Amino acid sequence: MTDPFQPAGPVADRIARSDWNALAGELDEHGHALTGPLLTPAECREITALYDEPERFRTTIDMARHRFGSGQYRYFTHDLPDLVRELREAFYPSLLPIARDWADKLGRPAPWPDTLEEWVKLCHEAGQARSAQILLRYGPGDWNALHRDVFGEMLFPLQVVIGLDAPGADFTGGEFLMTEQRPRAQSRGSSTTLLQGHGLVFTTRDRPVATKRGWSNGPMRHGVSTVRSGRRHTLGLVFHDAA
Repeated sequence: MTDPFQPAGPVADRIARSDWNALAGELDEHGHALTGPLLTPAECREITALYDEPERFRTTIDMARHRFGSGQYRYFTHDLPDLVRELREAFYPSLLPIARDWADKLGRPAPWPDTLEEWVKLCHEAGQARSAQILLRYGPGDWNALHRDVFGEMLFPLQVVIGLDAPGADFTGGEFLMTEQRPRAQSRGSSTTLLQGHGLVFTTRDRPVATKRGWSNGPMRHGVSTVRSGRRHTLGLVFHDAA
């Protein structure tokens, strides 16, 4: 018997079944939105185990060395594991209408074609040809500084992080952080606990903010609070490649 609280069926169907009207509203209002469960615990463990297969990655980043925080992450090669590839390909068509709507509100170009394959080809032609899909690992005391994943002129305005471990059981702390810079006011922050198998869709750079004169951009950054105990893994899906 299928567990009604566990995702089932092809990955593309799980993502398509999400309430994208509600997610779009959350993104418009806050710049980030939680999905329901997308991966089973077994699938989360499958992705987590990839971290110990270095041949799957093009490079490993020590965050303390680069003063990005503390902890480590690895960029996958373009030969993505099937589950990671399926997730990325399935998200793109649902995110695309939101990206185009935001571009229209901000008076910006919307260069994104209908398929991820076409868009990635454009990135490569522009000199952004390195995979930007990330698997992150944090231990006690690790954290990630507030930042943006902007790797060149070719930019997709939304990205996704998926929790691979269970908060409270596998680790404590490690909340996902976002700050929004507001005009003529102090920045506003938010903290989200990312459940195992759930995703968080969030802005890569900024979001449209309604003003009396129309729309302006609200610059945003993201990071991770200090992990207090255990080990925390997340999968980062970025929809543009890196220079």
